[in-house]
Amino acid sequence: MSAAPPSPPAPGTPAHKAQHMRLVGIGLMCLACVVFALLDVTAKYLGRQVDMLEVIWARYASAFVFALFVYNPINRPGILRSERPWLQIVRSGLLLGSTLFNFVSFKYLQLDQAMAILFSTPLIVAALAGPMLGEWIGAKRWAAISVGLLGVMLVAQPGFGSIHPAAMLTVIAAFFLSFYNITTRILARHDPSETTLFYSNLIGALAMLPVMPFVWTTPSNPLHIFLITTFGALASLGHFLLIVAYRHTPASVLSPFMYSQLLWAVMLGYLVFGDVPNRWTIIGAAIVIASGLYLVHRERLRAHR
Repeated sequence: MSAAPPSPPAPGTPAHKAQHMRLVGIGLMCLACVVFALLDVTAKYLGRQVDMLEVIWARYASAFVFALFVYNPINRPGILRSERPWLQIVRSGLLLGSTLFNFVSFKYLQLDQAMAILFSTPLIVAALAGPMLGEWIGAKRWAAISVGLLGVMLVAQPGFGSIHPAAMLTVIAAFFLSFYNITTRILARHDPSETTLFYSNLIGALAMLPVMPFVWTTPSNPLHIFLITTFGALASLGHFLLIVAYRHTPASVLSPFMYSQLLWAVMLGYLVFGDVPNRWTIIGAAIVIASGLYLVHRERLRAHR
């Protein structure tokens, strides 16, 4: 006779609250992936109009200006006060490096190709979360992450024979992004989300500013002007959601849900650039979804226990 399934925790108990916060974190991660997919589509589109380095600077500068309207050192005097200032700088540099390599690769790769390679990130994060954060994962979740990665590889497999060498830029971006995710989780224990986001935008804009005189092209199309001046707001929103998600949920649990961004990239790539998904994309996406659903199931069982 099979054992009865574990009963859900009673409302108001610590187990129930922990389960709720983990599910909130997963939901925030999925929403952040939608925002990041929109950001990538905008960056790829703008990269066809102006130099991509200008696009990267605009991403950080517009995000910084947007953030000033929400919170700044005047109405939030302690926003620049960090318990780990050097780690804030390192994290911001990791995010800038990931953005730089990833956005430049968009000039040569389709969104689904770039995202498929970038989503080796969850495996790297899961491997690092144990020794760096003490968040060890079990064999079943390792298997689910591996299956999800297999789905990503199926999406990219048909293009491996002729894929542009710029794919290596996305590989580098994946490593930058992995360490960025780890440092985000560490900083969530010490600094407010607003402080972390403020540092990211400020350092990114300042670091790219010296390059602008050499690559600047003043856009004349009203649509391009609007996108350049506002798409940083998408970045701010996405990273704020990411920071809050990591505050509520362990990195090893959230990482697999990054895969959902691939699905949005495929859909938006088709709508905006006419990139038609092939059968391998559909099969791989189905595997990614199945892997994510299994991880949700495992997380619920773990919370119940």
